[in-house]
Amino acid sequence: MAELKYAEDGRLLFTKEMKDEYTILLPMMLPIHFTLMANSLKLEGYHVKLLTTTHRSIVDEGMKNVHNDSCYPALLVIGQFIDALKSGEYDPDKVALLITQTGGGCRASNYIHLLRKALQRSGFERVPVISLNLSGLEKNPGFKLNLTVGKRLINSLLYGDLIMLLANQCRPYEKCIGETDRLIQSWIEKLTEEYKNPANLHYRHVHANMEQIASDFASVTLKQEKRVRVGVVGEIYIKYAALGNNQLEDFLQNEGVETVVPGLLDFLIFKVDNRLEDCRIYGGNPFKRLIVSIMENFFKKKQYDLIEIVSKYPKFRAPTPFEHIKGLVNGYLGHGNKMGEGWLLTGEMLELVTTGTENVVCTQPFGCLPNHIVGKGMIRKIKENNPQANIVSIDYDPSATRVNQENRIKLMLANARINAEKRATESEKQAVSVTVKPETVSAH
Repeated sequence: MAELKYAEDGRLLFTKEMKDEYTILLPMMLPIHFTLMANSLKLEGYHVKLLTTTHRSIVDEGMKNVHNDSCYPALLVIGQFIDALKSGEYDPDKVALLITQTGGGCRASNYIHLLRKALQRSGFERVPVISLNLSGLEKNPGFKLNLTVGKRLINSLLYGDLIMLLANQCRPYEKCIGETDRLIQSWIEKLTEEYKNPANLHYRHVHANMEQIASDFASVTLKQEKRVRVGVVGEIYIKYAALGNNQLEDFLQNEGVETVVPGLLDFLIFKVDNRLEDCRIYGGNPFKRLIVSIMENFFKKKQYDLIEIVSKYPKFRAPTPFEHIKGLVNGYLGHGNKMGEGWLLTGEMLELVTTGTENVVCTQPFGCLPNHIVGKGMIRKIKENNPQANIVSIDYDPSATRVNQENRIKLMLANARINAEKRATESEKQAVSVTVKPETVSAH
């Protein structure tokens, strides 16, 4: 059994010996992305297990171990970890927990410290916590990301965004029910197998795979019908995680609408772009600015490639370039507003409303101050400048009832359908007017 070792600050380390013996638990957020990422870590010898549980006891454990005023996503993630440790499925002496750490100014940066307190309170102080971050906040000798792992993770993000985008545009209209989900699973298995060969990680091969993915989804037979489109934006965990938003995407699908969910790549570019904005506003090291600029251009190039691939197929709507979303925010927020999802959340709402998805659900943890400003706080101004906007803000916390949340969304959907019918009627009238006009003749 691996010897327990501690860092100078007193935290329990994940050691090299633990890598072979320990199971690493990882909370679920984006099913496609996280499955590919977890499989990437497995190929490096880590025993990774994605937690997909969604039962009520997760919330109960979270409320026992996290103050109710803390961030709801923190309460859920910590509750899910504690619930898993108490389930009996894992040996508490041979399990570790992996969690992301942004290093930003919102409550999310305190997840890891709240988690360690919860583990001590619940009698699991021997369970190490691994921080996955890009800021060098915490390091563990048994968990290191090399270049190969980095490539796999970046590729997983690109593949995940593309598959999620195309699947959301196919699933509501598929003639053969389940074809889209089978295609998703097929590609996850294929990509995981390809990850074993480092040659398949080169971008030329990745680009070819992305083209094939688009081609495969384009071959899905779809019904020729129009459905109301609904965008989902908000705090990153609540927006993406079924546990956090009470299976919002499933609910919307059952309501007969097409769900539009912005990809994770925009958020990654946003985080990199924030470093450049800091240099622009406050000054900084020119070398740091150069490195960050190279990183941003790297990810933007990947996004342009993805957009170009999707644009080849008229049946699909391609994503909007990051720079355009950033430009939409002018007149609403400054680009130095970066806490939480920052100006990107406002930009995503504007992008949806101005590109034909005027119905938007803005999801947020109750009491999320950044979201209150850049999300709920911007809705009125967005509606003033875009009268077609039909946006509803939904708060999520332990005391919020699912029925009330869904009823508010149903009211938004009712308005969406009324607006769609009005537009259809106006279009018919205009078509009749155009048809009748040439038949008008002079009395002479």
